[in-house]
Amino acid sequence: MVHERHGLDLPYEEQREWGTTLLPRDEVVACIEATHSDENILGAEPYPGAVETVSEWHRQGHWIHITSHRRDYSRDATARWLDRIGMPYDDLHCSFDKVTRCVELGIDVLVDDSPVNLIKAKREGIVGATLIHPWNEQVVAAGDAIGAASWEELRVKLAPSLS
Repeated sequence: MVHERHGLDLPYEEQREWGTTLLPRDEVVACIEATHSDENILGAEPYPGAVETVSEWHRQGHWIHITSHRRDYSRDATARWLDRIGMPYDDLHCSFDKVTRCVELGIDVLVDDSPVNLIKAKREGIVGATLIHPWNEQVVAAGDAIGAASWEELRVKLAPSLS
């Protein structure tokens, strides 16, 4: 999105924190908002193994709450996308404060990529888990979250927390 709008590359391996100094904050926010358009949500592809892993957890009887860092107006498109990809879920919430919602619902495990959310989850007694990305690898290295390179690996690492 940033490349299309501004001709800038933001290489994945260099994404270490929220934001960039290459664009004004308002432009970064506008790019993120654009990724949350119905068209972009509905055209997205899940991470390999995500649907299979969450489906297995659901079959095992785990209650699946999906909370997305999107505005509430994105909820319908998000629900349609989840249905399209075959992702089972029991509850869907779009909010910028995922951890507060998880605490309200009594969630035991939060799978998220945000270092802020992973640390907040740990403080609330929630097990944080993530696919490892450049921006969250330090949280995993510090022991503040369970991290894995793939959904399959994450399923194995989370098994003790989900038993």
